[in-house]
Amino acid sequence: MNLDTLNHVINQFSIDIFNVTFKIINQGYINDTFLVKENTKPKYILQCINTNVFKNVIGLHKNMENALKKLKAFDYTELSLLKTKTGESYFEYNNSFWRLMTFIPQSKAYNFTSNKKIAFEAGRIIGRFHQLLKNENINNYEVTLPNLNYLPYRITEFQEALKSTSAILKSNASLEVTFAKEHLNDFESFYNSNLIERICHNDTKLNNLLFSEDNIGLCLIDLDTIMKGYFHYDFGDAVRTIVSETNEDEKELSKIRFNIALFEAFIDGICSNGPFLNKKEIENLPISCALMPFMHGLRALTDYINGNIYYKVSYPEQNLDRCKSLFQFARLALDKQTEIKTITDNKL
Repeated sequence: MNLDTLNHVINQFSIDIFNVTFKIINQGYINDTFLVKENTKPKYILQCINTNVFKNVIGLHKNMENALKKLKAFDYTELSLLKTKTGESYFEYNNSFWRLMTFIPQSKAYNFTSNKKIAFEAGRIIGRFHQLLKNENINNYEVTLPNLNYLPYRITEFQEALKSTSAILKSNASLEVTFAKEHLNDFESFYNSNLIERICHNDTKLNNLLFSEDNIGLCLIDLDTIMKGYFHYDFGDAVRTIVSETNEDEKELSKIRFNIALFEAFIDGICSNGPFLNKKEIENLPISCALMPFMHGLRALTDYINGNIYYKVSYPEQNLDRCKSLFQFARLALDKQTEIKTITDNKL
């Protein structure tokens, strides 16, 4: 993005700001994100929405606006969408869509952690998110990314990609392809459990949570994927990034762990909100710890053998590295199902 474009876009929002500078934030895989500063002081988050991924921009922002009305409490920090001068929550310019959100000062995010307080606070804030939205009518929210976390659909994508990929890419990923095929049927019981649907974040990796300087959980960010889903999507996605103690594309697989102490702290954080899950939901929490890393690993593998057409990559093998890391964590989660179940049953 050139500076003229950024300045033009920021001037379309109903704010008073001078001496503006922009800093690229490279944390996300999908949208282009900028920290907007005034006289070197952070003020807003400006994003250019990736419409190759998010095709329903209107529905996406409708969902965000609905949820943000409820996501405010003494123990949950409020985020706001800034309006344009014409009263919209996004601005269209040269076939691109932009939004502006409030910046939370003295906040920080983590890609991974070894800190039990951070794990606890992550659980607390995810549980609070769900409590604040528990009475929302799911019919008021549009499905903006169909099948986002629906593994059977991702399996079909993977199988179709295998038919058309090059021999070289298939060979490079041969071990991962074999692992995927061996475990495609491990999660059928989850989708046959008739779980209730809730309004979910659907992308609760650890770096989508903000913390204060003393590591108190503040809120969830990156709200593009708010729509109906199962609590287990948010639960499993958080677990895979909180208890592994590594980045999700860690190349040294021996560093990846399923840290039970961090997992227990995370569960304690969820429990601090009081009960809100039913018996069937609790019964399916253990398998979701393996489901989400497996599904994300399968998506990364599919993107790799498709030629890296979905996720941003900084080098050609990055999606394959993501897949290897995620599949390794899925292995660990499958191995620890009994231990995980004991913890979730006892605490929840």
